[in-house]
Amino acid sequence: MTDTNTFETTQVGSAERSAQLRKFMQTAQPSGRERTFGEDEIIVSKTDTRGTLTYVNPVFLRLADLEEREAIGAPHSVIRHPDMPRGVFKLLWDRIQSGQEVFAYVVNMARNGDHYWVLAHVTPTFDAAGRITGYHSNRRAPDRAALAEVQAIYARMRQVEATAGAKQAAADASVAALTSMLADQGLTYDQFIFSR
Repeated sequence: MTDTNTFETTQVGSAERSAQLRKFMQTAQPSGRERTFGEDEIIVSKTDTRGTLTYVNPVFLRLADLEEREAIGAPHSVIRHPDMPRGVFKLLWDRIQSGQEVFAYVVNMARNGDHYWVLAHVTPTFDAAGRITGYHSNRRAPDRAALAEVQAIYARMRQVEATAGAKQAAADASVAALTSMLADQGLTYDQFIFSR
C-alpha cells in the first residue's frame, strides 16, 4: 500500500527536487494533527521577490519536516495549508510588495499533513538603492486564545472565496469580507492583529 503522505527524494538536481516537493505537497492531505513549538523558538525563512525560499532555519525544517536541500529553491507555498484563505495571502503580498511590513496568523502544513499555527512577521529586504530584493519572515508561536477567533474569521473568508469565482476574484472578495468583519468590530486589520 502506498502512503499518500510519504515523499521520497531521489538523486536529482535542486530544481527537480523542488518541483517534486511542490507536486507532492499539492496532493498531501491534512492529518488533523497539530504540531507546536516553544515560545522561545522562532521560525525564520528568507525568499527572493517571487517567494522562492533562499534560507530556512532549523526550526523551519523541523516543523515542516523538510530537509534543507528540499526547501531551498522551493516556493514558500509548499507549506501552505488548504485552510488558509487566499485573501490573507493577497493582503500579505500587497503589503510587502509595497514596501511595508505585515503581521498575519498563518496555519502551515508539514510534509506528513500535520499543521502548525504561527504569528508571522514579514518584512521586505531592500538594497542600497531602495529596491526590494527579497522578503524575510520571522514566525512565533501564536497566542492560543486568539486562534479560535482567527479560525472563525478564516472559515468565513473561505466561504466567501468558495462562491466568488476565479482565484483573483475570490481573493478580492475575501479581503473585502475580512475588512467588513473587522469594521463591524470597529477595527482595522492592524488593530485586530495587535489587540490579540
